[in-house]
Amino acid sequence: MILYGRNPVREALRAGRRTIADVWATERALSREPWLRGAGPRIARPDEIERRSGSPDHQGVCADAGGYPFVSASELLAVEDPFIVALDELQDPQNLGAIARSAECAGVTGLVICERRAATVTPAVAKASAGAIEHLRVAHVRNMADFLGDAKRAGAWCYGADSLASTSYDEPDYSGGVVLVMGAEASGLRPRVAKSCDALVSLPLRGRTESLNASAAAAVLMYGILQRRRSA
Repeated sequence: MILYGRNPVREALRAGRRTIADVWATERALSREPWLRGAGPRIARPDEIERRSGSPDHQGVCADAGGYPFVSASELLAVEDPFIVALDELQDPQNLGAIARSAECAGVTGLVICERRAATVTPAVAKASAGAIEHLRVAHVRNMADFLGDAKRAGAWCYGADSLASTSYDEPDYSGGVVLVMGAEASGLRPRVAKSCDALVSLPLRGRTESLNASAAAAVLMYGILQRRRSA
């Protein structure tokens, strides 16, 4: 995997979870980013970095970072009182990156994403997360409903986000293990996944717009849950 952009490359180096084989940087990037010198970069022209990374948004830096170090879902559930965010067939890489950034900042235990028909961790996702994905544990699951069943057997409560739910997001106390389940951008939670949740919760919409963007809704819910957990 060729990471590109200042933050993704810097955070991958800081996290130390990947084996960075090579780093390339322009002369300009090297002069403006002192941390790059410690990475021993190869000097390259902007067009060479764009060709390697496949993106014009490289900011003069890219790195051969190998594959992303996914973890198992059972590893996340083994944490005492975990706070996990599960994404049910979320499609947009930009949304995945933004949610990963919010999740890492909120200190969640990890993300769970679907193996198929969903966005996964790519260089574009790393860029959208500003490198936060490098510090976050992410697990793939084949079946989201089955994972929620495992989570409940492990003692966690599962809350699905649904704009039509009658339960407001600030009603549960969210103590103990919690899984927040977010649906796909257009269709929301799939029926079986929704039925696998202990409760469905909604955000209040006071304006004329029908819904929030998936990443914005996830950020609000994560911090709402974090505050309720701290109060509890």
